[in-house]
Amino acid sequence: MIGLQHQPPRERLVRRLLIVVAALGLLWLGGLLGFAADLSRRVDDPERTTDGIVVLTGGAQRIDAGIALLAAGKAKRMFISGVHPGTSKAAIRQLAGPDAALVDCCIDLGFAAANTFGNALETADWARANKCQSLRVVTANYHMPRSLIELHRRLPDVVLVPHPVFPVQFKLDEWWAWPGTAYLLAEEFDKYLAALLGARLDALTGGWIARLERAA
Repeated sequence: MIGLQHQPPRERLVRRLLIVVAALGLLWLGGLLGFAADLSRRVDDPERTTDGIVVLTGGAQRIDAGIALLAAGKAKRMFISGVHPGTSKAAIRQLAGPDAALVDCCIDLGFAAANTFGNALETADWARANKCQSLRVVTANYHMPRSLIELHRRLPDVVLVPHPVFPVQFKLDEWWAWPGTAYLLAEEFDKYLAALLGARLDALTGGWIARLERAA
C-alpha cells in the first residue's frame, strides 16, 4: 500500500485500470462458461402443439426441422424469417422433398430481416397477423438464448417454445478445444449480453423502446 502511494499519479491510474480490466475479463470469462454450460443439448418439449412455427434462417438444417414439425402437425402454419431475397418458394419446395405441398399452403417467407433483431421484428408482425398465442422457435442451440430475448421483447404475451437444432460443425462438448466453435460462442455471448441489456432498458422504460421500434 505504501509502495502504491509513492507511485506517480499516472502509474497508479494505469495500475487501477489494469485491475479493473482484469476483473471485467474474469467476469466475462465466467459468464461465457455459464452461457456455454446452459446451452441446450436436446429438445425439451418436442411434442407440444403451437399456433405457429418460426424458423430463423442460418442453415438448411433449421428449415428441414421446421418442415418436419409442420408435417408432423405441430402447427398449422410456419414462417421462415430472414430468407435471402433471391430465394424462391420453388427452392424451399426442393428442400421440403416429399412435403413440398406444405410450402404453398402453409409456409410464409420473410425477406426483410438481415439479423436477429430483424428476425424478431418481422416474426412479431407475422405472429400478430396470424393471431398466434404460441410459437415454436427453430434455430441453432447457440443462437436460441438471444433469439428468445429479442422475440419476447416484441411478443411479451406469446408463449415461446424453443426447438434448438444442433449444427454438426458446432462442437459444444469441449468447445474450448475447437477454435472455430470457441470464436463463434464468444461472439454469440457478446451479442447475447447486448440483447439482454436492450431487454433490461426496455423493461425500465415500460416497453417504450420496443414500441418505438414497432412504429419505425
